[in-house]
Amino acid sequence: MTSCVSYFPLFHVMNDRLNLKKTIAKDSLASTDSLKHIAFIMDGNGRWAQKRFLPRQAGHIKGASIVRQLVLNCIQKGIPCVTLFAFSTENWARPDDEVSALMGLFLEHLKKEVESMRAKGVKLNVIGDVSRFPSELQKTIRHAMEVTAHNNVLNLNIAANYGGRDDVLKAVCAWQEAHPDKHISNLTESDLSSHLSTAGLPDPDLLIRTGGEFRLSNFLLWQLAYSEIYVTPTLWPDFDANELDKALVWFEGRDRRFGSVNI
Repeated sequence: MTSCVSYFPLFHVMNDRLNLKKTIAKDSLASTDSLKHIAFIMDGNGRWAQKRFLPRQAGHIKGASIVRQLVLNCIQKGIPCVTLFAFSTENWARPDDEVSALMGLFLEHLKKEVESMRAKGVKLNVIGDVSRFPSELQKTIRHAMEVTAHNNVLNLNIAANYGGRDDVLKAVCAWQEAHPDKHISNLTESDLSSHLSTAGLPDPDLLIRTGGEFRLSNFLLWQLAYSEIYVTPTLWPDFDANELDKALVWFEGRDRRFGSVNI
């Protein structure tokens, strides 16, 4: 009995430490005032499906199904802006049946969620060149953006047929077109930012990439200059509220100096 009783103090110490960690995590999550914009690279749908011996499209379907809850979680936490990397300019190189399935999935979810977005105050903005998409999808995108244009609870940006390099190039061209009498040497950082697809929105404070890969994949290259980058091995279809909380706790522990030093 003596040997068993001797473990009780250790148990209480461990329990107290666990409770302290929970309290710290709770306090950290309670303060997201400094977090204005989260960007997501939603990676791992195909691997999620392959692990279950399912077609890749099954992973995309599962991945798309969690976006709604993610947006609700961000609304609850008071995060005003979210950007999701849904389809890159490079993704056209994937098999035709997979691309077709992604287009159909995008169309289906837009039609299904537009009224919910309107009711919950979500403003939808699709960034990227949608002119290559099927006409019905283009029409549905325009309709969803129009219906939600005056919402102000959360800005939801969907990057579709988007490339960061292309975004910067188009911004430079747009500035030159707006200022034909000025030399390119007059272009400033703020000028360029005002012509990007995300103009008017804060740059992402936090980039979350699922699937464990450590690269930007041509996503928001200009806007992510000072973003904190959180990479998790969790595949996108498994990225739930608990995984989001882990990322937010990590972010709150970061010391953001933007090139300066703390004295």
